Amino acid sequence: MASSIYNMLDSFQIPQVCALEVSFDRTRLDNLEEKLTSLWNQRQIPIHQGDRIAITAGSRGIADYQRIVRTTVSLVKQAGGIPFIVPAMGSHGGATAEGQTALLAHLGITEETTGAPIISSMEVEEIGRTDLGLPVYIDKNALAADGIILLNRVKTHTSIREEYQSGLMKMMAIGLAKHKGAVATHDLGVPHLGQNMVRVAKLALEKLNIVAGISVIENGYEELADIYVSRKEKILSTEPEILKRAIAMVPTIPVPVIDVLIIYEQGKDISGTGMDPAVIGRPINRGPHEGPQVEALGLLRLTECSAGNASGCGMADFITHRFKSAIDEDATIVNSLTGMHPEIARIPAAMQNDEMVFKACLKAAGLFAQENPKLVIIKSTKALEKIYVSRAAFEAIPDKSNVTIVSNFQNVEFDSEGNLGSLWEN
Repeated sequence: MASSIYNMLDSFQIPQVCALEVSFDRTRLDNLEEKLTSLWNQRQIPIHQGDRIAITAGSRGIADYQRIVRTTVSLVKQAGGIPFIVPAMGSHGGATAEGQTALLAHLGITEETTGAPIISSMEVEEIGRTDLGLPVYIDKNALAADGIILLNRVKTHTSIREEYQSGLMKMMAIGLAKHKGAVATHDLGVPHLGQNMVRVAKLALEKLNIVAGISVIENGYEELADIYVSRKEKILSTEPEILKRAIAMVPTIPVPVIDVLIIYEQGKDISGTGMDPAVIGRPINRGPHEGPQVEALGLLRLTECSAGNASGCGMADFITHRFKSAIDEDATIVNSLTGMHPEIARIPAAMQNDEMVFKACLKAAGLFAQENPKLVIIKSTKALEKIYVSRAAFEAIPDKSNVTIVSNFQNVEFDSEGNLGSLWEN
């Protein structure tokens, strides 16, 4: 027997879509090992024979991640150091040592692929207090090392819009601080997160033996655009400039007003909030609106690398039963509450399958939208080089100089169970 939901939505017609290629900045660094080695030698990184060196590894899917870490490990060994990798990801991985090791393995970061052991622990030690009297914590294994190499991608942050966002400063204040320190850094609340992160990071920078900072930026195609090596004393001054360059490469959806946005997958390997709020037009920091105006948002899959952490799904209006069954509520709540955004842990209305998510979004978008809907389908907020748009959405693009239609308009096809196949396989 058909459900009342099916009866309500069955008559809704999903508009035809075409594939669209969107052009972004394609600056690409191909000679990664050569440039990293050259910068390392130029900076004369202070590592001595027998030094135990902790290398930070975060939870994001960074371009050429294995190669970057493996080359860094090799450079430490060439200098006579003894490298090991420390998961530096706050409360991710379910806020457990095992979960964080597993998360790195999902990203291809293991002892076998990098040449250095993973030493994972959630234990931290307090290294001091900020001028507000708040404690600063650091992973005990990193603290016990003879030196620390901060390695992270520099990019925009989902909640911070200041000169330091995601990068080496965040790696010290939140990543290396593990769950306990991440909670402490966020405790002043979202409006004060950026300033507090800098306070914590500055104290950590002063107290810790940071031997180098390795910063990575990506282009609009999730490819490695450039890499930077900084000595400890230069991290504060260089990171804002690196961030400016990273921001200039951020991809966006070219449709400014969207009736229905369907996102194929979200995940912790994609964004700290699963989906980048600035890309989907769903700000979570109570700040100015960024990104497109989106009336209804549907979400279909949770990436395997998320290990059940669906933090961010609360920004959507509808999800699938498949998505809901993949959620680890404890991991999701811990991560969202640590970041002081409990609202993004809310589980949206779950529909039977992908087709019902499309139709529920059309219903929620309103009568005017249903007549000629501006529908956009994206793989994720990190993968915007190939998207699918309806005729109305294409016509609404104000500047078509960076978009190219690469397929005819065609029906959105679902299998016998109402699920969408991957549109990005070719």
